[in-house]
Amino acid sequence: MAIQDPITVLLEQEQDFSFRIRFQGLDVPDVLTDEAAPLGHDAGPNPLRLLLAGIANCLAASLLFALRKHRNTPGKLRASITAIPVRNAEGRWRVPRVEVALQLPEANAAYQNLERVLDTFEEYCLVTQSVREGIDVQVSVTDAAGHVLRGDKSIEAGA
Repeated sequence: MAIQDPITVLLEQEQDFSFRIRFQGLDVPDVLTDEAAPLGHDAGPNPLRLLLAGIANCLAASLLFALRKHRNTPGKLRASITAIPVRNAEGRWRVPRVEVALQLPEANAAYQNLERVLDTFEEYCLVTQSVREGIDVQVSVTDAAGHVLRGDKSIEAGA
């Protein structure tokens, strides 16, 4: 699969707020998500935790890529990400800020071109840069018969 190919992730409700996620085109196990109590049963990570994992994972992978590009062979990188949800002016939960901590396995003197690596690696992180810039999310809702209840009516027409 090329980077410009469409990426599809399928979700199916298991029970209450628990969903089974299938990554189309990948031969990997499904992931079970769930909301925290009292809505869900904590049977898996909730969507916010998945988003945070995506941001931290992408940054760590981008740092690794940049290090290797400059002929470094680092040991195992570590990353952590922290967010504190707060209510916005409308009283809805939002995450206004995340803090990501990346840890190199060796002292800085062990790396070639580290300053350049650190100046550029974030630019290659697809997830972080997309979140930073904002993503236009179009939403449609159809019923069991395929009637579009909300969103682009061309979906119903099969376009």
